[in-house]
Amino acid sequence: MSDKNRSEQPQASIFAKIEEEIGAYWKKQEIFRRSIEERPENKTFHFYDGPPFATGLPHYGHLLQSAIKDVVPRYWTMKGFRVPRVWGWDCHGLPIENIVEKELQLGTKHAIEEYGIGKFNEQCRQNIFTYEKEWERYVHRFGRWVDFENSYKTMDNSYIESEWWAFSEMFKKKLVYKGVRVAQYCPRCATAISNQEVSMGEYMDHKDPALTVTFPFVDDASTVFLAWTTTPWTLPANTGLTVNADLDYVAIKTADSNINYVLAASRVARYFGEDPSVYEVVWTKKGSELVGQRYTPVLEIKKPEGDAYRVVAGEHVTDTDGTGIVHTAPAFGEEDFQMHQKHQLPVLMTVDAEGRFDEEMGAFAGLAINEVHGPVIEALKAADRLFKKESIMHSVATCWRCKTRLMFKAQPAWYIDVNKLRPTMLKAAESINWHPAHFKEGRFGKGLETAPDWNISRTRYWGSPIPVWETEDGERVVIGSIEELKAKAKPGTLPEKLDLHRPMIDDVIVMTESGKEAKRIVEVFDTWFDSGSMPYASVHYPFQNKKQFEDGFPADFIGEAQDQTRGWFYSMHVLSSALFGKAAYKDVICTGLVLAEDGKKMSKSLKNYPDPWEVLQTHGADAVRYYLATSPVVEAEPLNFSERDLQTIVRGFLNLFWNIKTFYLTFAENEDVKIDKPKSAHVLDRWILSRLNQVIAETTTAMDGYDLVKGGRPLKEFVEELSTWWLRRSRDRMKSENVYERMDALKTLLEVLLETSKLMAPFTPFIAEKVYLEIGGKLASVHLEKWPKADERVIDSRLMLDMQWIRDAASRAHEQRSQAKIPVRQALASLTIQVKDAEEAARLMRQTDLLGILAEEANVEVARVESANTIEGAWTLSLDTVITPELKKKGMKREFIRNVMNLRKEGGFVPTDLAIVEWDFSGEAKEVIEEAGEALLKELRAKEVKLVSGLEGDEAVVGDDKGKIKLSK
Repeated sequence: MSDKNRSEQPQASIFAKIEEEIGAYWKKQEIFRRSIEERPENKTFHFYDGPPFATGLPHYGHLLQSAIKDVVPRYWTMKGFRVPRVWGWDCHGLPIENIVEKELQLGTKHAIEEYGIGKFNEQCRQNIFTYEKEWERYVHRFGRWVDFENSYKTMDNSYIESEWWAFSEMFKKKLVYKGVRVAQYCPRCATAISNQEVSMGEYMDHKDPALTVTFPFVDDASTVFLAWTTTPWTLPANTGLTVNADLDYVAIKTADSNINYVLAASRVARYFGEDPSVYEVVWTKKGSELVGQRYTPVLEIKKPEGDAYRVVAGEHVTDTDGTGIVHTAPAFGEEDFQMHQKHQLPVLMTVDAEGRFDEEMGAFAGLAINEVHGPVIEALKAADRLFKKESIMHSVATCWRCKTRLMFKAQPAWYIDVNKLRPTMLKAAESINWHPAHFKEGRFGKGLETAPDWNISRTRYWGSPIPVWETEDGERVVIGSIEELKAKAKPGTLPEKLDLHRPMIDDVIVMTESGKEAKRIVEVFDTWFDSGSMPYASVHYPFQNKKQFEDGFPADFIGEAQDQTRGWFYSMHVLSSALFGKAAYKDVICTGLVLAEDGKKMSKSLKNYPDPWEVLQTHGADAVRYYLATSPVVEAEPLNFSERDLQTIVRGFLNLFWNIKTFYLTFAENEDVKIDKPKSAHVLDRWILSRLNQVIAETTTAMDGYDLVKGGRPLKEFVEELSTWWLRRSRDRMKSENVYERMDALKTLLEVLLETSKLMAPFTPFIAEKVYLEIGGKLASVHLEKWPKADERVIDSRLMLDMQWIRDAASRAHEQRSQAKIPVRQALASLTIQVKDAEEAARLMRQTDLLGILAEEANVEVARVESANTIEGAWTLSLDTVITPELKKKGMKREFIRNVMNLRKEGGFVPTDLAIVEWDFSGEAKEVIEEAGEALLKELRAKEVKLVSGLEGDEAVVGDDKGKIKLSK
C-alpha cells in the first residue's frame, strides 16, 4: 500500500476502544444475565434464533442478522419482557462433509465408504467447532447478547430424538411417505437436493449440444420422428416420445430424400426452410393420432423392463422450440417421470449415484454425464440417427455447496406430503405478520401455494438418521424415541453408550411385532429438517421442557434474509403445520442481501469488500449496527455496503451525541443537576422536550411494529437537532451567571441525554451505555432501564411547527446574506417576514421568545412579522442590508470573538478554562476591542484581555485590519 493510500485509510475511532471497555464492563457486571433474570418469568418474549453453519467466519450477512436479532430483543427487554436468547449450531450436512472430504482428499462417496463412515463422521464432528471461538469473538465484539454456554447443537442425541418424535408423529398422520420421484441431484455429493437448496444455489450460463435425432417407425422404416434434446447423455435412457395431443403434425419429404420426417407443422420452416416448394407434405395428423405409434430405439444398450418405445401425449409439449416431439427418459426428467406415472413408460436407470454410466453401459461405462456428449454424438452419427447438431446456451442450476452442475434423477426418497398438508399450511400462514408485508401474499405465500412435496431424505453420512427400520420383505418400523428404540432393539445390538449417528445406529437391529429382524434404512434427514425442527428440538420437546416449549410457541419474533422464505422460514412452517396445526412464529423481519459497494455479490476471491473485523475495529460496532439496522436492507432491499456511509454515521451521529455529552459534563462538573419539576419554561427547552417525546412516541410505535428503519432513523435526526440547534442556541445559558437560567438548561440537557441514551440502547448499545453511566444514570446499565414512555402533555405540535418555521427563516436569512456577500458575523439592523394572514402575523409577533432566537441566529437587531396580501407563496423574508457604522463595529467585535474562540479550540482549552487574551491591532479594530473592554471577558471566557504592542502571536483579521492574537492559561 502506498503512503498516500495509507494516509487516506480511516483511522480507528475512539468508539472501538470505548466498546471494548463497555464489553468488559457488561461481562464483569453480568448485565446480560441480569437483563433476563430481573424481568418477570410470567412475561416472556420468545425469540427463535436460526442456527448458522459452523463452517466459516461470520460475514456481513451474519452481522446484519446479528444486528436485527439483538436490536429487537434489547427493545422488548426494556419494554419489561424476559427475553431468553440461546445460541445454536447447525452441525450436519454437506457444508461440513465437503470440508472434510477436501481435507481427507476423498472425492467420491465410494472413497468415503472405503475410508470408513465411522471415521469420516468422527472427522466431521471434530471439525464442527473449528471457528467456534472466532464466532464468539465476533458476536461479543458486535455487542450481541446471546447465551453461548448453553447452546443447542443439531448433532446432539437430544436434538435428534426430538426429530425422531416429529417424524413418527407425521408418519402416524400419514403425512410422510416413501416414493420414487425425479428431483434435482448433485452427482458430486451423490444426493438429492431439495427445492429449498436449489433456490440457495447459483445458476450459471452453460453451452450444451442441442441435437435433433431420428426415431424410425417400427412398421415403416422410411418414416421417422424427429425429436429434440439438449441432454444427449439421456438418450440411452430413452423409453418414449411425447407429443401434444392437440398439435398438428406433418410428415415431410424432401426432393433429395425418400425419408418422411415427422414433426410439428409449425416447426417445419425452422427445419426445412420458408420455401414450401423444396418439400412435400405427405400427411397431416393430430398428435392424438400418433399416440401408440412404436418406434425403433436409439443407442439401446440396456433394455428397459416394461412397455417401452412408443408415443404418448403430454400437455407440457409445445411448439415454441425443438420439433414439437420430446425425447422422454423418465429416469432423468420431472416431466418425463410424469409420463412414466401417467402412461407407464419404463424408468431405465443408466448412471450410478455419482453421475457416471454404470458398468452395463458398454462403451459409455465409467464416463461422467458431462463427459459423454462427444461419444454419444459419434455413436449417433455411426448409426445414421443424427439429423441436426446445434448448440444452446441456457441457465443451469448448481449445487449450493460444491458448485457442481445439478442433474435430474429418479430415486426412491422420503417425502412430506406437502400437497395434503397445504390447506393447513395456508391457514396457519394467515397469522404471520411479515416485515415487509408483501412477503405474506408474495414470495412466501405464493411459495406455499405451489410448493411440491418435500424430499426430506439424503443418501449421505453426517446427518440425523431417519428412524425407519425395514425387514427384507418390506415390513416397516418407525421409532419415535430412544426409549422405544431400547425396547425394540435386538439384544446385543444396542451399544451401552449410544450415538444416534451412522454407522453406530445402522448396526442396531429392531425386532418387529411379528418377530422379524429389521435394519435401518441408510438415509439421513435433509439438514433443513434439522433447522426446521429448531423450535422443539432445541429444548428436547416433548421429552423435556414441555411447559417451556408450549408457553413459548409460536415464537413472538424471528428474522433472517429473504432467501429463507424457501429455507428456514419454510421448513419451520411445514413442520409446525404438520405437528401443531399452526405457524411457528408471529412476526418476521425478512431482509435483503448485503452486496459489495459496486453492487456485486461479495466475493472472497475478488476481495471486493473490507474485512468485517477491521471494519468493527475502525468504525466501531455501534456504527455498523446502526448502519445495517436502519438501511433499506431491513426492508428486503439490497444494500451496497459502503465504509463512507459508516463514516457519515460516526461523524454525523455518534460523534455529535458524544460531544453533546462532553459539553454537558464540562458545565455540570461543579453543579448539582437534578431532573425535577417544574420543567424549564424557556422556549428552547420546551421545544426540545416536545421533540424528545415526539421521537419517543414515533420510535415506540415503529418498534412495536418491527419497523426498525422508522424506529431508528429519527434518533439520528433528533441528535442532529439537539446539537445543531438546541445546544448551539443554549450555550450562553449554560455558562450564564444566572443560576436559574443555567440550571434550566443543564437539567433539560441531562433529561434529554438520559432518555436519548435509552432510545439508542437497542441500536447502539455501547455508546448508549457509556453516556448513560457517565452522566449519572441510576441503574447499573441503561439496558436494565425501562423503555421511555412518551408524555403526550409535553408534545406541543404548534411550538414544533413554529420552531421549524423559525429555523427555515434563519436559513433564508443566511442565504440572503450569502447572496449579498455579507458574513454572518456582521450585525444587521433587521429582518422582516411577511405572511398573507393578518391573524397569523399578529400571532407570530406575540412569539417574542421565538423571534428573539431568530434575531440572534440571523444576527439582526430586530426580527418582525407583517401581513401582506400581495406576496407569492406562504411567506417571504427580507434583510435590511444597510450597514451603519455602529453595525459595522458590532460585526468587527464578533470577528474578534470568533478568532479567539477558534484559537481556544486549537489550543485545547475546555469551556471552563479562563484564558489570558493578548492582542495587537491598530486602526478601527483597535477602537472596537478597546470599546468592548471588560464586557469581552465573559464572551471570551477570559480572565484578562490586554493590548500588547509588537505581540508575537497568531495572525488574525478583524474588518479590514490585520493583527495578532495570543492565548495562554
